[in-house]
Amino acid sequence: MKFRPLHDRVVVKRVDEDTKTKGGIIIPDTAQEKPMQGEIIAVGPGGRDESGKLTPLDVKAGDIVLFGKWSGTEVKIEGVEYLIMKESDIMGVLEGKPASRRAA
Repeated sequence: MKFRPLHDRVVVKRVDEDTKTKGGIIIPDTAQEKPMQGEIIAVGPGGRDESGKLTPLDVKAGDIVLFGKWSGTEVKIEGVEYLIMKESDIMGVLEGKPASRRAA
């Protein structure tokens, strides 16, 4: 990908939620909500504090994160949909979650 986020912004690719309930019912695309978790694809260098010192981000490329339903701005880069959001829009990192899950 030829995109580098600036400051405290991150690029996230949504991760597909299960399309089947535990009972085996398949949820149609029209009834599914957009997933609120994704994989960090790229991170900016960090934000600046009041003294101008660069503070690095707590997330890194490959992390699986949870974010708010309306967080970020949807963009299409090289035909793939991504979200660009500030690090503060991320609620947390899912520890031990494999990043190899199919991305949306």
